[in-house]
Amino acid sequence: MNLGIELALLFMFLFMALAVGVPVAFALGGIGVLFIFFAWDPASLTVVGLHAFAKMASFPFLAIPLFIFMGNILETSGLADDLFEMIYRWFGFIRGGLAIGTVLICTLFAAMTGVSGASTVTMGIVALPSMLKRKYQKELAIGCIAAGGALGILIPPSTTMIIYGLIAPESVGKLFAGGVFAGLVLSILFILYIFIRAQVQPQLGPPIQERANWRERVSSVRAVLAPLFIVVSVLGSIFMGLTSISEAAAIGAFGSLICAGIYRKLGFQMLKVACFRTLSLSCMIMWIILAATAFSTFISASGASHLIKDFVAGLEVNRWVILIAIQLILVVLGMVMETTGIIMITVPIFVPIIKALGFDPVWFGVLFVVNMEMGFLTPPFGYNLFYLKAVVPKGITMGDIYRSIVPFVALQALGLAILMCFPKIILFLPELIFG
Repeated sequence: MNLGIELALLFMFLFMALAVGVPVAFALGGIGVLFIFFAWDPASLTVVGLHAFAKMASFPFLAIPLFIFMGNILETSGLADDLFEMIYRWFGFIRGGLAIGTVLICTLFAAMTGVSGASTVTMGIVALPSMLKRKYQKELAIGCIAAGGALGILIPPSTTMIIYGLIAPESVGKLFAGGVFAGLVLSILFILYIFIRAQVQPQLGPPIQERANWRERVSSVRAVLAPLFIVVSVLGSIFMGLTSISEAAAIGAFGSLICAGIYRKLGFQMLKVACFRTLSLSCMIMWIILAATAFSTFISASGASHLIKDFVAGLEVNRWVILIAIQLILVVLGMVMETTGIIMITVPIFVPIIKALGFDPVWFGVLFVVNMEMGFLTPPFGYNLFYLKAVVPKGITMGDIYRSIVPFVALQALGLAILMCFPKIILFLPELIFG
């Protein structure tokens, strides 16, 4: 059969399976195995097993469960309560100050956990009731948590970047360095939007009446010492070349246990909950990676990626048009698919195209992750929307949550455009550290 026809059928069956609700792992793995079986021969299935074993035996994959474990420990350590108390004392008297502080906490959580769910759920429990109690508009309160929580997959240590780096393949350390300023750009955009809108419409985020004295404010700063210890120990060890990604993840996991001990929350029940959550999420990710191995084996061995790359390279259009088209494809996929599945399907196809067009692969990798961050907010498959729905007070509907994310998705798109127009924002730190 012609390779082009095989490729068209492959993706047609994949999207049909996803459209009828087949889980991503079963859709990727099942269709990949079937095409290898019928398009080649049964003996070729041994290649899938060999590739799957090689991926699972890869040392860098250890970083994924370790960072997830770190995030789960921090989520249940009581750290968020102390951080919010600090924000309450320092920013509460400013219009929109609690929402601004929530974004700051989410930014810090992103630099500690590497996942989106930890900060989204935690701040949904801790910060949202406090803001609603103080008459904050519910859309603003919900939106700042959803958007701030999504920073967890962009600001290092990001598990999404680890998966991307291993599949691309690209240096995870360079991706981490590139994600630092990219994440800060989005965080600053969220904060500026909240501050400006609260000044124009004071009723959206009224200041609190009681003010903390300077002694109380300075005392509350102790809440950031433990988080800064984790951030410096994890990212510092990576950027200074002292450890690999997996070794830094182990340092972070150990540091999170120290933090839990400091907050007197370290106990058997807490460890049990954190371990079961880590096992559940890690298994989901690993099953998708295993299934996608079968799918990507067919694509790579059949020469499909080279066919697509040659086709795109032969188009007589500006390379920026192709890049923008790729971004739009990723935005649409982010609405309907899980992030790991998108990486496993598209990265083997898009990365060779990007390199052939002369774009920097680290820069594109960070843009890719920004797109995945948008996917965490865009319905109908936005993870953060479902995380919040599970913890919001009664009376807040899914419609309220959908409306709350509209301005923040627009800000994410603006941030993506800024990062595309000014690549040095992403590349400055990787070039400074790694040369």
